[in-house]
Amino acid sequence: MADGRRYRGSIVGAMILIAVGIFFLAVNLRPNINPWPILFRYWPLILIFIGVGKIFDSFVFRDRTGAPAGEHFSAVSLALLALILVFALAIWRGHELRGRDIMHDTHAVEVMGAQEVSANVEMPAGQLTVSGGNTRLLDSDFIYNEAEGRPSVVYDVSQGHGRLTITQQGHHVHLGANHNTWNLHFGGNEPLDLKLTMGAGQSDLKFRDLNLRRLEISIGAGQMNLDLSGPRTTNLDAVIEGGVGSGSIRLPRDVGVRAHAEGGIGSITTDGLTSDGDAYVNSAYGKSPISINLEIHGGIGQITLTLD
Repeated sequence: MADGRRYRGSIVGAMILIAVGIFFLAVNLRPNINPWPILFRYWPLILIFIGVGKIFDSFVFRDRTGAPAGEHFSAVSLALLALILVFALAIWRGHELRGRDIMHDTHAVEVMGAQEVSANVEMPAGQLTVSGGNTRLLDSDFIYNEAEGRPSVVYDVSQGHGRLTITQQGHHVHLGANHNTWNLHFGGNEPLDLKLTMGAGQSDLKFRDLNLRRLEISIGAGQMNLDLSGPRTTNLDAVIEGGVGSGSIRLPRDVGVRAHAEGGIGSITTDGLTSDGDAYVNSAYGKSPISINLEIHGGIGQITLTLD
């Protein structure tokens, strides 16, 4: 400049970019760590650090009000950088404490005289495995992060009708790997109406040995493997509401099957089924006394229908 002073531009923006970069670098280097519990617990530090930075600025630069705004370092930006370093270090070291946050829980549910059962399963995200062939109505096994919230299993019977509800409270947004794993082992000879809602994740649903009467599945995003093959004693009405992802559905060869798909953006691949108007059927459809009526709505991705 003309007076010989060298102009030094503001570094606040650069400091913020560096701080954010350090934070996300720590998250990427430790993908098994969930940073949100750390942020939710220690967020008041943000106010404390910024406040200390402003006090420091007011004392150090109160006699330099005539200096250009970008001529000195801002203690606020340095405080933000220090704060992000603290959070990044906490996330970096989080793997040493992660095992303490992983919880394990089990539940067993008897039929308790119910002649029919309605079950509602709501899983926010994670990995879900459902199977049949159990001697009890339900044996469940849950592995979850403490911050995700403990799954709840509630069952009651009224006038011969059993109502089972499995939900999870306290689940929040997760960066990195998810430790929410549910294993649900259903059983009993009573007719079962099952409604399954899942936000995101992977589901492995094996209903070969289960007396399903109605099935409703709604999945936001992820991969679904659904097995409806095997012999059946009752008709089954199944509705699948898809989101974003892929689905593989195995169907019985000796039980009549009619599958109708509409809406969505994606493709449907069939193996062993033939086109019948706007639906797909197998050779046993219209001939066997028992049938499966399958409706698939919406979704972006690929659906594969195969006979077993």
